[in-house]
Amino acid sequence: MRTRHHPHPAHRACLAVALLAVLAQCSGPAPPPPAPPPPASPPPTAPARAPFTAEVLPVTAAELGPSWRPGCPVGPAELRRVRLAHVGMDGATHVGELDVHQDRVRQVVDVFGQLYAIGYPVERMRPAGSYPGAEDELSMRDNNTSAFSCRDIPGSGRWSQHALGRAVDVNPLINPYVDDTGAFQPANAAPYLDRARRDPGLLHDGDPAVRAFTDRGWAWGGHWTTPLDYQHFEMP
Repeated sequence: MRTRHHPHPAHRACLAVALLAVLAQCSGPAPPPPAPPPPASPPPTAPARAPFTAEVLPVTAAELGPSWRPGCPVGPAELRRVRLAHVGMDGATHVGELDVHQDRVRQVVDVFGQLYAIGYPVERMRPAGSYPGAEDELSMRDNNTSAFSCRDIPGSGRWSQHALGRAVDVNPLINPYVDDTGAFQPANAAPYLDRARRDPGLLHDGDPAVRAFTDRGWAWGGHWTTPLDYQHFEMP
């Protein structure tokens, strides 16, 4: 009869240690814990806009150029050239110039300060006399925001408020003039007769840019029945 051999206890301990070593070699080292996620990046911030600036200067007949002539209802001494910071269509800060009546300087500075604060874009802002013959059509086609220009209301025999320096036309290409026949100015404004468009600088009733004027008592031509003059603000 064969006798079962039982290993000595010391041998059993050695076998257990050897078995553990083999198991450790097979299983390999434990994987490292997962790395923590990187911290969230802060949201991008818009670059700070330069402070709004306004400078008020006297203006001479020579500086007004073809926008003024003898016989106009106001003279150069009653006008001021106002240099204003404005946001351009590129989002950057620019400086433009408006010629306005001396009695409207404070209101114009306040309005354009608010337009600047809300980021309303103005493509360009040059005195009407910067264009040959101070031709309004040329200024409008260029989407030029302007104020004083000695001209009458066609067919009325009355001076326009622009001739008094008490009206401002804002982004006139994209905010055109439309009469009761459907004729419009400037001649290149056809795409902007669609007032449902949301182009930067295009004005709608109730917009903060419109209210910057109307809340201060200016009339807006977009509220008229005929013509509709979406570019035009006046304070007689």
